Amino acid sequence: MYSTRRLEEAAQKRGHQVEVVDHLKCNLITEKQNPSIHYLGRSLDETDAIIPRIGASVTFYGSAVIRQFEMRHIFTAVQSQALMRSRDKFRCLQILARAGLDVPKSVFTNYSRDVNEVIQAVGGVPLVVKLLEGTQGLGVVLVENRKAAASVIEAFNGLKARIIVQEFIAEAHGTDLRVLVVEGKVVGAMKRKAPEGEFRSNLHRGGTASLVTLSPEEEHTAVQAAEAMGLGVAGVDMLQSNRGPLIIEVNSSPGLEGIEMATGADIAVKIIQYLERNARGNSRAVEQ
Repeated sequence: MYSTRRLEEAAQKRGHQVEVVDHLKCNLITEKQNPSIHYLGRSLDETDAIIPRIGASVTFYGSAVIRQFEMRHIFTAVQSQALMRSRDKFRCLQILARAGLDVPKSVFTNYSRDVNEVIQAVGGVPLVVKLLEGTQGLGVVLVENRKAAASVIEAFNGLKARIIVQEFIAEAHGTDLRVLVVEGKVVGAMKRKAPEGEFRSNLHRGGTASLVTLSPEEEHTAVQAAEAMGLGVAGVDMLQSNRGPLIIEVNSSPGLEGIEMATGADIAVKIIQYLERNARGNSRAVEQ
């Protein structure tokens, strides 16, 4: 993958030993005061730092692997609790709102039968329905009339799929901002635009990306969002609305390809430098 390759290259250029590890093949051994991580028959206990790149479908085991490194006081670019918080979309919104950051009005229910109340709570249609743990725009539906909205919500509820119903921000016009924050500083930002006939701007859905200059408010919002989530490395997604920047998601494993291509910035080296400032030694870096 592009992001893995770039991180490996950046670390090697700065003189580090790097190993790409499949975290699903790690065995975690826990005993009194001696947590250990084994990979393909050998120990990873003397690693200086890790850069977790955990897929959404394996968040549970991935977070356990990160915790095991944390128990050995090995620095991680993404902490296990921050990863878990970011992967639960509604928990993420709760944390951001509590920190005083603006988010689209959102409703999460326990499969409520009162669908009309849910629709009304976000200001009516059009509205957006999102799977609680969807990624890359998958499981995100724009619904433009009340009858269709009721049908979609009822269908997801019938499947026992956890969803968030969210207000639609029309003035964003199918665009959003992806801001990369590393150790409390913005290191890159791009504007993503959805293809014709689509409202999801994800690059995986055919969206396009271009360099953007953030307003002071947008930059401050992105930094505050990463801080609120406890993420040293974060991809903060925001909509430009009539009431200011609205945070829609904070990604704990942001891809580097789109933003490096759009900005020309070396984001990978910024992440490696973050590790250098915090790792217990500079001889070895491991990417999960």
